[in-house]
Amino acid sequence: MFVKCIRPKDGPEVTGPFSPAIKLSDFVYLSGQLPVDPLSGEIVSGGIRQQTHQVMQNVISILEEMGLETRHIVKTTVFLTDMNRYAEMNEVYATYFDDPYPATSCVQVAALPLNAMVEIECQVIDTLKYETPREPVGCGGCSRCG
Repeated sequence: MFVKCIRPKDGPEVTGPFSPAIKLSDFVYLSGQLPVDPLSGEIVSGGIRQQTHQVMQNVISILEEMGLETRHIVKTTVFLTDMNRYAEMNEVYATYFDDPYPATSCVQVAALPLNAMVEIECQVIDTLKYETPREPVGCGGCSRCG
């Protein structure tokens, strides 16, 4: 099969008919991640800052399963139940990225599963095979290649 399901060992349990992430060639699509503590299976307590941290930790858990980092994220969609919390969410969100930042959309929604305040989905490009330095290839016999 061309599509591979990515399930991190230390991520929250999936309770619906979806995969935490799907990989197709170099492209990875992460389902919306909620601020669920993987140990308790519950939404983390606290406000939007704590929830955003947990969401990003769940994203990182998926990325690490593939040997990737947040720098491989090229697009995110952030879902908030209250756009007035955007600045607080964004302060935390920004700590997980360096320039060049992923393209991002943010929308307010009426509600999220488990009464979460934030959910983030990501599109990722696995560029690892292009980043690995390769040994020069020569013919092995001529004076130019050695």
